[in-house]
Amino acid sequence: MAEMTSAERVIAALQNEEPDRVPHFEWIIDRHVREAILPGCSMEEFTLRMGLDAILTQPDFRREQIAENRFRHEYGVIFEKTEEEHVVAVEGPIQTLDDLASYEPPDPHAPHRFESLRRLVAAYKGKLAVGVHLNDVFSLPRNLMGFQNWLMCLAADPELARRLADLSVELNIEYAKECARLGADFVFTGDDYCSTEGPLMSPKTFRELLYPGLKRVFAGFREQGLLTVKHCDGNILPLMDMFIDAEPHCLDPIDRNGGLDIAAIKREHGDRFALKGNVDCADLLTFGSMPEVVAQTKEVLAAAAPGGGFILSSSNSIHSKVKPENYLAMINTLRAYGKYPLRLDALEGSGADAAFG
Repeated sequence: MAEMTSAERVIAALQNEEPDRVPHFEWIIDRHVREAILPGCSMEEFTLRMGLDAILTQPDFRREQIAENRFRHEYGVIFEKTEEEHVVAVEGPIQTLDDLASYEPPDPHAPHRFESLRRLVAAYKGKLAVGVHLNDVFSLPRNLMGFQNWLMCLAADPELARRLADLSVELNIEYAKECARLGADFVFTGDDYCSTEGPLMSPKTFRELLYPGLKRVFAGFREQGLLTVKHCDGNILPLMDMFIDAEPHCLDPIDRNGGLDIAAIKREHGDRFALKGNVDCADLLTFGSMPEVVAQTKEVLAAAAPGGGFILSSSNSIHSKVKPENYLAMINTLRAYGKYPLRLDALEGSGADAAFG
């Protein structure tokens, strides 16, 4: 097969097809890991120099610094910076239906909203797959209320919960319209609803309050011609039928610590969507050895890559505690064994030499 561009490779995988090789990218690669591998690199430069297959962005929101480690977001949410790449919502503007009735969210079509996307499309369209982080039905309400209050709302105030989920759906479909118009290749939603034990609410509550919005938002993304990735780590199995029915193009990250078997999911559902992820970042990439990373990466490739429709990545992100050498071992193993047609006999071996390529 002729060599594809990274954009073609990711698009083929998201369309459940077989590219020239298994693609790779991560939602987050923490600055501490990047710095250890390529000192002084921004995430954009790291993406280019490491040969990752997608470059990612999100809508641009204005921030007002209110304390050393805190800022007020355009949504009216106060966020606190952490040692990781992500921030944490510590205070939100909505607690009641009256609060919601008077609330004015940011304008999805504001002139500054997608300056970052415009720049990436101009620089990389057709070379790298351009992805945009949006939301579906959970993360925005969580931020607007605060995590504990949002979970209580799901149990005690279903009308407010439905309306907040609807607000998230409506806003994110409007964001998606701009993403499609400006040339993004795919969108991904990072809304997590599950721990390793199971969903944070009962499947019945999810079906009644959140599932209708989940279907609607992914249908809205598809209507814009965008490819889609649904992220949710942990044990998603009690919600799997609803995820399938929402019809994302790809499901991520198939979290083995949540009891998910990627071989079984590929076998049972691989005709419905592509898969991404599955190399354990909670334990293996953090505490394991390079030979162990090589072995698991080969195992994941053997289970999920045949026939295409697979993107190799960690089981969540390359967080700050991941050993840089383990991340490199995963990438180098992919480069050594991830080209189509796959050599399944080689993937069944254990050797650690790929880690030092």
